[in-house]
Amino acid sequence: MGKKNIVIVGGGGAGANAARALSRTLDSSKYQLILINPLPYRIWLIATLRLSVSTQDDLQKSIMIGYDKVFVDGKGKFVQGTVTTFESNKQGGGSVTLESGEKIDYHILALTQGATWTGPPGFPRTDDGVKEHVKSLQTKFSKAKDIVLVGGGAVGFELAGEIKDIWPTKKVTIVHGENHLLNPAYPDKMRKAADAAMRKRGIDLILGDFVDFSDTSEVEGITTRSGHALKSADLVVQTRGPRPNTEFVAASIGAVSLGDNGLIRIRPTLQLADYDDIFAAGDVIDWKEQKQAAKSSVHGLLLAANVQAFLNGGKMKDYKGATEMIVLTNGKDDGLVYFDVLWGIMLGGWFARLVKSRGLLVPMFHGEQGV
Repeated sequence: MGKKNIVIVGGGGAGANAARALSRTLDSSKYQLILINPLPYRIWLIATLRLSVSTQDDLQKSIMIGYDKVFVDGKGKFVQGTVTTFESNKQGGGSVTLESGEKIDYHILALTQGATWTGPPGFPRTDDGVKEHVKSLQTKFSKAKDIVLVGGGAVGFELAGEIKDIWPTKKVTIVHGENHLLNPAYPDKMRKAADAAMRKRGIDLILGDFVDFSDTSEVEGITTRSGHALKSADLVVQTRGPRPNTEFVAASIGAVSLGDNGLIRIRPTLQLADYDDIFAAGDVIDWKEQKQAAKSSVHGLLLAANVQAFLNGGKMKDYKGATEMIVLTNGKDDGLVYFDVLWGIMLGGWFARLVKSRGLLVPMFHGEQGV
């Protein structure tokens, strides 16, 4: 009898960490660990806004790393491909189908395919597409004189800081639908501090308004939905948040598997609500918390532990959520930090610079990829 496949769909923070942890513990005489991802390398999204703005620091080499060292002692297999659908057998297990038509059977399936972005973090699914995307963005930012960022969450805030680091005199405007930057998950004192930090850098804020552009576009002036004319704008950049990459899940096992927000309904053990042998983690799960890279990594480690416990007939652990926190970069030397503990602790640029702003957590990424 052949080995049973443990298949992980998606090689981002949750998937890569799950694969690395499982490669340490799985009995390789019984199980074959398979990680499937559209690109042959993982992109460290945390650093991509700086990469999009300029060629400084040669980030492209350090934030796009393959999966050859993810598996400890080589105990795993990487498959480049995009999963378009999967099937679940009533007796357990099933198969996934790739865009190429290839089918891969699974004994356990883990869905960690992350989110779909637009704008700078919205990378294509081919290597050539990724290179062209980066080159195009760098060229557009360099040429532009008056840049409008559509969305004032973490992406808009951090991208504005990166632009000002390279070109302090370029005009930058953030248009955001809320009355303050970020979202209501964070208290007003943090959001007001974000507003102030942007204005201090000479960035204009148009709050409580919208711009109807879906991606990055070169323009000759724009008008916001409420009629605010930005006549000299020459580049509009989408900086809204992502949407979950779960369409193929609904097509495979039904829309009932998803919540109203398009996220995958799970139990605290990270198993799908109606499937014992299918797990999910990362940005795709329906869990009341902010979607962040650090949480996805934690999800991946718990997923690995619970898959191993499931195979051994042991007790699985529940995910209990994480303390909300955010570290926002504002260029290389500044930023904002919030921890949702006690009365809500805020820290300034010194802490953001120490933790994230300078190095963008690239060494942590290398560790997760086994480099």
